[in-house]
Amino acid sequence: MGFLREIFGPSKEEVWQELCNQIGGEMKGGFWGGKKVEIRVKEWIVTLDIYIVTRGETSTTYTRMRSPYVNKDGFQFAIYRQGFFSEVGKVFGMQDIEIGYDEFDRNFIIQGNDEFKVRQLFANQKIRYLIKQQPSIHFEVKDDEGWFRANFPEQVDELYFQVAGVIKDVERLKSLYELFAETLNQLCHIGSAYEDDPNFRL
Repeated sequence: MGFLREIFGPSKEEVWQELCNQIGGEMKGGFWGGKKVEIRVKEWIVTLDIYIVTRGETSTTYTRMRSPYVNKDGFQFAIYRQGFFSEVGKVFGMQDIEIGYDEFDRNFIIQGNDEFKVRQLFANQKIRYLIKQQPSIHFEVKDDEGWFRANFPEQVDELYFQVAGVIKDVERLKSLYELFAETLNQLCHIGSAYEDDPNFRL
């Protein structure tokens, strides 16, 4: 086991347990159900796990982080780095919203259903800094898909991050957790989220 650890580095479980130790998260799940980390931010729960997408004979593993919250006004956004897929998106009519920070606008595609709210959200300097720290990012608000239970109450959506591969870097995971915490707080600040526990709001 020590020999394999020298070659491949620490396991995902070791790294994720260290994350829990440092920021007060809780490791849950077993072998068959897969491990996940739950971290509390005020009344919200941020969940870190992996999932696998299989297409034919190939499969891709993704790391994801997600948190349900009460979406007060239906505001949605998505952000990812400039690149091949963003160019394809532009071809098919995806709108690129510029927020007025030249370097950030050059490096990222930002979409949203409310341009004013997008600019309010990304006016937060810490959010921009934490996003820039991620070498690869797909960060968005998406409609509830029932990840946590069969059905969410009305108006509950997910703040959602995903990236191909398994993240085994504690500092990167901590930075992602900070991004979720800061974004949830900023969504409240701009009037697009409640601080309520989404599991109990009707």
